[in-house]
Amino acid sequence: MKILWIDLNCSYAHSSLALPALHAQVMGRMDVEWEVVHTTINEVVTTTVDAIYACQPDVVAATAWLFTHEQLLHIVARIKALLPRVKVILGGPEFLGDNELYLRHHPEVDAVFRGEGEESFPLWLDVWDIPEKWAEIPGVCYLDEEKEYHDGGLARVASFDKLLPPEESPLFTWGKPFVQIETTRGCFNSCAFCVSGVGDPIRTLPLDVIRQRLCRIRQYGIRDVRILDRTFNYNPRQAVEMMQLFAEFHPHLRFHLEIHPALLPRQVREVLASLPHGLLHLEAGIQSLRQNVLDASRRKGTLEQALDGLRFLCSLPNLVTHADLIAGLPLYTLPQIYEDIRTLATYNAGEIQLESLKLLPGTTMRLKAEEWGIRYSPLPPYEVLETSAITSSQLQESRRLSRLLDAYYNTDAWQSLTRTLIIREKDFLHRFLAYLTEHNYIDQPMSLERRGELLYLFCREHYPAYITSATVAWIEAGMSLRKTPTEHVIRGRLQPPSAWTIEYGEYDESLRLCHLPTGPDGQGYWFGYDSTSQRPAPIFKAINN
Repeated sequence: MKILWIDLNCSYAHSSLALPALHAQVMGRMDVEWEVVHTTINEVVTTTVDAIYACQPDVVAATAWLFTHEQLLHIVARIKALLPRVKVILGGPEFLGDNELYLRHHPEVDAVFRGEGEESFPLWLDVWDIPEKWAEIPGVCYLDEEKEYHDGGLARVASFDKLLPPEESPLFTWGKPFVQIETTRGCFNSCAFCVSGVGDPIRTLPLDVIRQRLCRIRQYGIRDVRILDRTFNYNPRQAVEMMQLFAEFHPHLRFHLEIHPALLPRQVREVLASLPHGLLHLEAGIQSLRQNVLDASRRKGTLEQALDGLRFLCSLPNLVTHADLIAGLPLYTLPQIYEDIRTLATYNAGEIQLESLKLLPGTTMRLKAEEWGIRYSPLPPYEVLETSAITSSQLQESRRLSRLLDAYYNTDAWQSLTRTLIIREKDFLHRFLAYLTEHNYIDQPMSLERRGELLYLFCREHYPAYITSATVAWIEAGMSLRKTPTEHVIRGRLQPPSAWTIEYGEYDESLRLCHLPTGPDGQGYWFGYDSTSQRPAPIFKAINN
């Protein structure tokens, strides 16, 4: 039989781990031929359908994700019309709930798979053309010929450490900018909004197995590794051992992982503080800085512990720590979101990510949505539309606020000034967001230069005390010295002052200088550019008072 996998992603930078994870378990079977069609949500559907049709598969399989699900359905509906006998089976976290209505609403899908597939999917391949035997396969949900619903329960891998790793599969993609790896599966937490909060048992890989896999990744020249563990530091001893293992691969590998800021005992903090600079990129799951919101979300650990841990993480110069907030959580108001962003800015968080809550099937939050006054979209990505604490228009404001943070706070060039404005000017976020919204900028893609120019113009009009800082940020970002943010900069053949304090670089007479005055007697900033290269950013900075 021929199985075709639709590798549908949001972009070509991403790659599904499901395909090589499943294929690795069956790649020795001679009775199964695999084909793959790689595509993204930005591709024309008919082009993807044409490629699938040309393969004439017996089975079409794919993983449905929040932001690919809708397009996936368009694809499989057309394939089913062209190839009525093909069996279509889908999997993914969206099928952790009751799947009966889904199957009745989407007759083009023959079956969906609930849970972890590495051990059960090979069993289904044995009987793919015998639907009356599908009921014997854990996790498989389907409608029989009489339209009676059969539910295979939840499939869980019993021997996680015995699975062949996805990298063993020839279908593993080595050409992406990063690779993903699970060192544990399951989660100790019980977050009501998360698909891992349904009581998944924790299973762990031996340290030597992880080392072998990382060695192979390094051999392929890939730098960035994303650890998919839901809570990396749930076990302090194991977290310490893992971080020490990661340090063995410095500077060849960098690791991105999710850490719980409330679970940082002394031994974990000591290792974190000792790691090489740039080794770890941390995502601190904070969600909200309100205890009642965390309680309603069933998030483990107290707010006091989480804030203490977050302050510690953000204070470490050797790490980058991102903090995330989730709009739409029960009891979480828009004014509280603004306040929490200011608090995170005072902590010096490396990034502040503001997301909208999605109510995934199978989660406690979705089951209790009515009880908590939550209205949400019935279609992917199942975003929250309104709660008893935040209105629909306020959630839209939160979405626009998220775009502002990504464009300014989460962008290196403008982060320092944006952080300063957030902390010192309590109304800055409200006023700047209103400005960007009123002029229809907030939902437009903008270049780095355009974002900096708007920030400068806004400061010139509303916060003139910061226009010098805006110009300095512009210059250090390597932007043009002929644009509005440098309107006060002096260029040409300049002589340096008799005395200055060098902030970085080394002065040389060959440097091209520009001067940003800050006072009537020549005080201000001096920047030097390399005359022998086209480097747009200055390599020298000094100040004279």
